[in-house]
Amino acid sequence: MSPSTERSPIRFPAASEIPASHRLPPDLLQDEYLVDGQLRRWDGPFGEAFSPVLLKSAEGLLPHRLGRFPLLDAAAARSALDAAKKAYGQGRGRWPTMGVSERIAHVADFLARFRACRDEVVRLLMWEVGKSLTDSRKEFDRTAAYIVDTIEALKDLDRDSSRLVIREGVIGQTRRGPLGVVLCMGPFNYPLNETFTTLIPALIMGNTVVFKPPRLGVMLYQPLLKAFRDAFPPGVVNTVCGEGRTVVGPLMASGDIDVLAFIGSSQAADALKKAHPAPHRLRGVLGMGAKNPAIVLADADLELTVRECILGSLSFNGQRCTAIKIIFVQRPLLPAFLEAFGKAVAALHAGMPWEEGVFITPLPEPNKPAYLAELVADAEGLGARVINPGGGEICGSYFAPAVLSPVDSRMRLYHEEQFGPVVPIVPFDDIEEAIRYVVESNFGQQLSLFGSNPQTLSQLIDPLVNQVCRLNLNSQCQRGPDTFPFTGRKGSAEGTLSVSDALRAFSIRTLVAAKDEELNRELIRRITREGNSKFLSTDFLL
Repeated sequence: MSPSTERSPIRFPAASEIPASHRLPPDLLQDEYLVDGQLRRWDGPFGEAFSPVLLKSAEGLLPHRLGRFPLLDAAAARSALDAAKKAYGQGRGRWPTMGVSERIAHVADFLARFRACRDEVVRLLMWEVGKSLTDSRKEFDRTAAYIVDTIEALKDLDRDSSRLVIREGVIGQTRRGPLGVVLCMGPFNYPLNETFTTLIPALIMGNTVVFKPPRLGVMLYQPLLKAFRDAFPPGVVNTVCGEGRTVVGPLMASGDIDVLAFIGSSQAADALKKAHPAPHRLRGVLGMGAKNPAIVLADADLELTVRECILGSLSFNGQRCTAIKIIFVQRPLLPAFLEAFGKAVAALHAGMPWEEGVFITPLPEPNKPAYLAELVADAEGLGARVINPGGGEICGSYFAPAVLSPVDSRMRLYHEEQFGPVVPIVPFDDIEEAIRYVVESNFGQQLSLFGSNPQTLSQLIDPLVNQVCRLNLNSQCQRGPDTFPFTGRKGSAEGTLSVSDALRAFSIRTLVAAKDEELNRELIRRITREGNSKFLSTDFLL
């Protein structure tokens, strides 16, 4: 990264101006990775992690290096996979055959160790991806709550499976069993929470795991390696980090990955799946792209709509898969909406992640400001204008939010998922224009619908729920609460994630059955009474 001397719309600090409570130790060295219950030290090449927070110096604004992390090679990655395979033992290992209550105890042990790392992980999360201190704390706490909810959901699931059923002369008991070795890969925007929403359910259902932290968000896992090591049996959790082509490609090509849990672009997901020699056997739990629209009808409550659209489009700089990424506004309301929306954006606090009340922060992806500037220039060249003063100004890693209107189908912003603080607003007269966009989109995650007429909204709800998997009435698009299903149609997702759905996504229904005859009845009585089987059991978890 090179120095920047441009005028900044926000004030980057000098190193001495950073509050002592938020400073990091200089130049962190993460030189360990977890394999087979051991923290192995890496003596090969390292990658460098830089913060999106630039530091003011006599030479101008300079990138701040957080530290270094291992760039593992294919052999090191393979050792992590071999450890996971050994721990799974083709379904005969200690972890997959362990009782549900025992696995829950290991996850609860990890949760206690995880919570002890809160301050350190939050600080690293804030510095590494530029998320505000408030949102970084929320991400950590929401992740802890997700683990608690997962434990409770598994108890409920196991209670439902704790009884024998007799049908048509056959005695049976159905439980959910693990699938094998899971490769977990999370995104940079929620490097902790969204990684854990696949990692934790995969583990607690008896699978073994290899997980790769995102490139932007790798340093924050350093404090957690010991927690994983100490809470789980050897080989149950293994980590790899480095260049995806070097470490992930060989893992997929081996054919030894049973489940791919990936949150990222559809192009990357397609490439990973194609690398597997038996794609028909590979299970996929995928969260991919989304261009979630908001449709604002002329009778919408202006104040509520602007507030929700601001939150939906610009929370964490618009870097959320559930963000509202394009807004359709019915023309009679357009002038008032643009005025109110522009004022609301101008009032947002832009600054450093630790500042009280900050809403807009620097961007972690090095090339993102230039890409967003291209989208803005393309739209302006085709007749759109930036309606908020200073929108689109750049300094180093900072990009001032830009609201553009009128946007139409000739512009890149109409089609591309910008994943940043640029908000395209599309005027429409006939509601069919907005519906056509939703129908023809390659994405199908969510949309937000704003209006006040029950009859009009009713007529829109029924066809639109067949295009997206969540329709938000007078509310921003969002993932939570985690007990609700989270998925998408078309190219947006494969599989469903929520606390309970994720347990099912990482497991398969398995049945033990016998003809209803005295010999079998007595056999089942003895097995269940003596507690010799973890599967064939009538124990009830409390």
